[in-house]
Amino acid sequence: MKKLAIAAVLAGLASTAFAGGMAAPVVEMAPVVVEEAASSSSSGLIIPLILLAILAATKLK
Repeated sequence: MKKLAIAAVLAGLASTAFAGGMAAPVVEMAPVVVEEAASSSSSGLIIPLILLAILAATKLK
């Protein structure tokens, strides 16, 4: 009976020792390239130029 209990304990220890041994496969995703819409550089100049024109027009009055 003791041998059966020892065999059961050893079998239980052996199964738990290998339970976490398998690692989940790592799935690598392909790189994704995100292209943003190109904006023209003149759009950043229009508003300051309009403000300068309004400022110049008010100074001339």
